[in-house]
Amino acid sequence: MRRVVVYIGMSLDGYIADRNGGVKWMTGDSSEPGSAGSYQQFIDSVDTVLMGYRTYHQIVTELSGGSWVYRGKKSYVLTHRDMESTGEITFTHQDLIALVGALKARPGGDIWVCGGADIICQLMAGQLIDRYHVTVLPVILGGGLRLFAPQERCCRLRLLSTAVYDGMVDLVYERR
Repeated sequence: MRRVVVYIGMSLDGYIADRNGGVKWMTGDSSEPGSAGSYQQFIDSVDTVLMGYRTYHQIVTELSGGSWVYRGKKSYVLTHRDMESTGEITFTHQDLIALVGALKARPGGDIWVCGGADIICQLMAGQLIDRYHVTVLPVILGGGLRLFAPQERCCRLRLLSTAVYDGMVDLVYERR
């Protein structure tokens, strides 16, 4: 069965966006300029990308210059907006838990939960996240959008690996 994977960067104090929703602070400390880190290996394992509308909007308006950066990957954007889907992007208001259950039942590569925090929180509550790949960046924001909201139950994890590059630390856990 396919895995549902959160692959995300956060500040040392646990934020995935600053107080204004920005992510321009998501860089290393320049100790290893040009370091590719873990992204390429990760993205090669994924064939489906799942995100909320705010993440989608930020990607197309701020981060990618208007082009879709996940070409060749089937993308699902959860939104209540009436938007026309394309061959690669499906805009849906389908129930998140039902959608992920259906995606996991299909053959294919990993399913990347690209963002945002609300989607991650719902999937955690439904115990649907199989792997957490969190990159801790060398910055303390002091406020913003937290990666993990308070949960009703404890989520126990097993550490699979760590890696350090350009002042950042990758932590990879699986749910136990």
